[in-house]
Amino acid sequence: MVLEIKNLSKKYSREKYGLQNYSLLLEPGILGLLGPNGAGKSTLLKMIATVSTPTEGNIQLDGEDIVGHPDVMRAQLGYLPQDFGVYPNLNAYEFLNYMAAMKGVGGGNLKKRIELLLEGLNLIENAKRPIGTYSGGMKQRVGIAQALLNDPKVILFDEPTVGLDPQERVRFRNLISELSDDAIVILSSHIVSDIDTIADKVAIMKEGKLLAHDDLHSIIDVVKGKIAVTSMNKEALADFKEKYIVIDTVRKKGEIEVRYVDVDASSEEEVTLEDAYLYLTESN
Repeated sequence: MVLEIKNLSKKYSREKYGLQNYSLLLEPGILGLLGPNGAGKSTLLKMIATVSTPTEGNIQLDGEDIVGHPDVMRAQLGYLPQDFGVYPNLNAYEFLNYMAAMKGVGGGNLKKRIELLLEGLNLIENAKRPIGTYSGGMKQRVGIAQALLNDPKVILFDEPTVGLDPQERVRFRNLISELSDDAIVILSSHIVSDIDTIADKVAIMKEGKLLAHDDLHSIIDVVKGKIAVTSMNKEALADFKEKYIVIDTVRKKGEIEVRYVDVDASSEEEVTLEDAYLYLTESN
């Protein structure tokens, strides 16, 4: 299976683009889609999900145009939008059965699949309670479950870990890893830790444009040798931030330890995806 995005643009007004000249080629595996709020991540996912149409460009799934023929995508799609809503008076079983009917999913295996999803997302004990009584994280897990009901081959998650505690984030990552062998999974987030432990490839966006797309290690190598650490007092920090991209600051014994980007550093400091992400988004 191949998902090809060609020169995609979404224009909202004469001056404002939500996405501009964006191209990606994706095969089964997990793509971590990183970018600050407003980078165009949700805009991209909505167009792949055929919820929104591009102003320019094309999206093809196995060579078929999904803009002109959206049912090609919809038959194989699982989608959790950022603004996902639930019916508060329904319990999890009722809601997932309703969503299955909306997706045209049925048959003798539906009950078993719902049970497996509820079990996998740690919802089984509360599945008969009205969803309106759930915490935000539990509602988010119901959203994840509905996205996976139809055993999709293209799975889009827009900020899926919002509201999840650390244990549930690990459970979510394990579940998605199991699905990614024969499905294209796009996981959109502005939280780097959601991406660096799970993604096969990473795409970094800013202001509707693609800054980088590569495997995880190649993205990290972009900033290799460019990360340095120094210490200073609080008063010096403001001036320092005017000259350098500051990755992180930690208070230590009356001083502030500063992790920052120095393109001339030639340092041996170990680098991370967060370093590369901040370097790329702050320097472009």
